[in-house]
Amino acid sequence: MSIYQDFINRLKLLIGKQPDLITMTLGNIFAMRLIGNKTHGDLAEIAIAEFVNQYMYDFRSIHVGEDLYRAKTREEDIQIINEVTREAFPVSLKAYGVGPLQLSTDKTFGMFPRLEQISIEPNSKIDIPGILSDSAFAGVGELNILPLIYDEKSKRCNILVFKHNDAVSKAQYMVRENAGKGRKHPVYRFYDNHDGYICEVRYGGPDANALQRGLWTHTENASDYFDSITGGWIDYSENPFLIELFSRALVSSSAGHSAALKAIDEDIARLQRRREGA
Repeated sequence: MSIYQDFINRLKLLIGKQPDLITMTLGNIFAMRLIGNKTHGDLAEIAIAEFVNQYMYDFRSIHVGEDLYRAKTREEDIQIINEVTREAFPVSLKAYGVGPLQLSTDKTFGMFPRLEQISIEPNSKIDIPGILSDSAFAGVGELNILPLIYDEKSKRCNILVFKHNDAVSKAQYMVRENAGKGRKHPVYRFYDNHDGYICEVRYGGPDANALQRGLWTHTENASDYFDSITGGWIDYSENPFLIELFSRALVSSSAGHSAALKAIDEDIARLQRRREGA
């Protein structure tokens, strides 16, 4: 078992025992969309790192997104350290709405050019088992991807981890959909031997948008290839007090921030005591 999978199993166990902790945290994260459509993604990195620090006692987390991800050297937002074994591993957080989900930005520009080498007619399919184990896709298997998925209309959320090993072993054939419908480049979609959708490569090579190209999947269409860490969809409600807290904090002094922080720390201590008694 990988050190990341051990962490996922421990997280799943904690959520199973105290689902209110993750429901509260995810609700607070997605409430940030009231401030801006992309605000929740950046704050999710800070929130999940703090969740680990406060509620997962054998683990410690550091937010490293500012130094690494935005410098485009690695797809890493937080680093987690197992306090027992002292092993450290990176995690790439994805805060996406239900539907299309980007798994990798393909920083080496290898995926799309590799598929372009395969002779296949537009809008047709070809049997190509083992394609996802090709060296062009090797980097994806090394990523520890933690997707936080929200359904804003229904006010529900999920933590869905892509089952990469299953995808690699079960991908049977590929379909090339030609450019069109606003697309500049073809899309290569992968399916299993039951015609089940798995994932796809989008947006082309080095000349494509660096933040969009790479390996994508779909949380609804590829549901067989996800493991729900939350045990399925959980309902959440937006927290208006959190938005008010942010608003007031921006126009108050550090003395006020210090006083508010003490009250928040007391509340976290209360939640920790309840978690210990669970």
